Amino acid sequence: MTGARFDAVMLSYDEPLADKLHARLQRVLGLKVKRLHGVHGMRRAYRLAAEVVDNEQFLLADGDFVIDTEFAVRAIEPLDEGVSLRVWQAVNPLNGLVYGYGGLKLVRRSALRELGEAVDVLAALPGRIEFSKTVAGTTRINQSPYHAWKAGFRECSMLARGSEYGMDDAQSAQRIAAWTTGGQGDFADYATAGAREGVAFAGEAARDPGRFETLNDPAWLLERFTAAHGDQAVAG
Repeated sequence: MTGARFDAVMLSYDEPLADKLHARLQRVLGLKVKRLHGVHGMRRAYRLAAEVVDNEQFLLADGDFVIDTEFAVRAIEPLDEGVSLRVWQAVNPLNGLVYGYGGLKLVRRSALRELGEAVDVLAALPGRIEFSKTVAGTTRINQSPYHAWKAGFRECSMLARGSEYGMDDAQSAQRIAAWTTGGQGDFADYATAGAREGVAFAGEAARDPGRFETLNDPAWLLERFTAAHGDQAVAG
């Protein structure tokens, strides 16, 4: 039984639907999912997650992850020796992309305790990373105008900078094109705007790579959004 082998943690920050998605995750997984909410700093949040679990390997979900009720929870296999992280795919509801962005994860507690430095924080784990072709759910990035914008801005900034997971340039370009050419659904225009602004930011920050660290600063992101798009961060 999966619940006997793995703990589960949801990391949420300010997502409007996080409570409901946490309840759904518990229901589908069939176990109590621990919750870390509002922790400032992504690297700190991941490291704290390692301290609230009892097992070496545990499932990790973001506060905007909608697990598929048909996901084969009981078929989850433990990580092999030398593998620090497995990522299942998630569907982007706005542009139809399906890849590891926002997906469910299985991670080693010991690896999180040795987390290195990277803008895309989990790319700095020691050991190998596995990318499963199985879709585990949907990443509900469009819970408000701000959240949709932030998703597009951060992801396309990192894709334009160059994937820290070893994605080739052609694949990055295809994903940037999908993010920046529009989509359908609630607040899709904000995600598209954020994606385009993220590509522009990556070009600016290429001359000052330290600026990429601001992608993990919630206050900076909110300030940038409100400066460009008005005070709509809490709409939804």
